[in-house]
Amino acid sequence: MTITTPISTPTPSRDIPKLGNLPVISITPFLSKEDSHGRLSTAAKIHAACLEYGFFYLDICSYVDPSEPEELTRLAREFFALPEEQKGQISLKHQDHARGYAKMRENVTNGKADNHEGIDFYRPVENPDKTKPLWGENQWPTIPGFREKYEIWIEKMKNLGMLVMEAMALGLGMSSDEWEDLKGKVDDSFWVMRVIGYPPLPNDYDGFSCGAHKDYGCLTFLYTDPTPGALQVFLQEKGLLVETSDEGPVPEEGVEEGSWINADPVPGCIVCNIGEMWEIWTNGLYKSTLHRVVHRGTNYRVSIPFFFEPNFDALVKPLPAALRIIDGHPECKRKHLTGEKTYEPVVYGEFLMNKVGNNFDTDGGKYN
Repeated sequence: MTITTPISTPTPSRDIPKLGNLPVISITPFLSKEDSHGRLSTAAKIHAACLEYGFFYLDICSYVDPSEPEELTRLAREFFALPEEQKGQISLKHQDHARGYAKMRENVTNGKADNHEGIDFYRPVENPDKTKPLWGENQWPTIPGFREKYEIWIEKMKNLGMLVMEAMALGLGMSSDEWEDLKGKVDDSFWVMRVIGYPPLPNDYDGFSCGAHKDYGCLTFLYTDPTPGALQVFLQEKGLLVETSDEGPVPEEGVEEGSWINADPVPGCIVCNIGEMWEIWTNGLYKSTLHRVVHRGTNYRVSIPFFFEPNFDALVKPLPAALRIIDGHPECKRKHLTGEKTYEPVVYGEFLMNKVGNNFDTDGGKYN
């Protein structure tokens, strides 16, 4: 078995001030096999971004026409403008309490209702049974073109997930056999997609548009309308040259020194971030990052996050390639890289079941 030489792994700095700008990385080299230099460059940039931020902008302008997600946003606005009674026809309660429409402030983060509404979709399952957690059927709005156009987006995001996973495997220095093994854990992704509408956050509201949280899956691909100053990412670094929001860090998450930065939309890009499964796969080398939404603008904001997740039955455990990188550092730096935390293997579906139930304030919708 041939081991690929890992791309140089810098130790995340704690003392050197850095500008709070997330990197912009193009996926273009991974759309063909010919550009080997470009593929190495993209892989190295993603690796560095995962080490430092857990977030980056992914330039997909050569992969999708910008008019496609713009049309999805238009369709979302059309749905959210419907009367509440009509939207409620696809309510979560009509299925498994996970798939369907969640009304305003039905989603809960850190014990507080989020000031948004949304529709949740999951990978279709065999033999659906709405009495079983996560095992119901998706509920689609009847708006003409809605389902057809969103299903096209789903397929493109699933394919994009595989491309980014391949780039990350290259960045970690995986052998071809190791990449094939990892690919087999995400090739039937138990994906999730949300279509979310955010009205302006009232000044006196005790909560957020979406409270501070870390994504618990694999990769998140977020498309949003052009609204600035809403999505915020928390960077736990000393001396960051960024503006701090007046709310400060979120105590319930146990965060330390750092600052919130705005991750405003960049034309032609989606925001990509890693979830807790990548923390396990890399034994803490990559870490999922706190983020939240604080929408105080005057418009109605729409976002469409797609969560590219492992297969439902995938066993997720530290990857040999990540362990080789960690073991290649002196012991003092190993502690610095991983925080000395032990990452135990998990079966993704079981992990997901335990997580999802905490997110909805619905009768019988908690899968604890």
